[in-house]
Amino acid sequence: MKNIVLIGMPGAGKSTVGVVLAKRMGMSFMDSDLVIQEKEGKTLHEIIEEKGTEGFLKVENRVNATISTNNTIIATGGSVIYGQDAMEHLSQIGTVCYLKLSYESIDERLGDLTQRGVALKEGQSLMDLYKERTPLYEKYANLTIDCENKNIREIVNEISCIFQA
Repeated sequence: MKNIVLIGMPGAGKSTVGVVLAKRMGMSFMDSDLVIQEKEGKTLHEIIEEKGTEGFLKVENRVNATISTNNTIIATGGSVIYGQDAMEHLSQIGTVCYLKLSYESIDERLGDLTQRGVALKEGQSLMDLYKERTPLYEKYANLTIDCENKNIREIVNEISCIFQA
């Protein structure tokens, strides 16, 4: 089986859903943010501090465009959709699944954005980010899962039913 690539806003549950989905479907799990940290030898927060948001996005695009795996659930960082090379590559090696949540739910779930390593431009609010990214998630998604008012088990059931049908 090819890979399943999870995209969506920070706080949408990509990593949490990914781990549980991988167990359910007997697949491997990969968090692309951890791959970036491993390759760079720094946390996402440190990369952003050192290289700025644009520099981080270049690193993220480069690393995600070289991911080579099979039969894996890949949880990506929320900003992966800014990297055209990365998104083309991920679309070729798997099915891109957008975990969709309302702005209000994302806002409620997120704590300090800078500590999470969220790629915000100077003066950009979470609402600005949400409005900017949503059309990109929709553009790249092969499949959209509405995660509003659903728990992890319900989301995992929905995705696994689609892929095991």
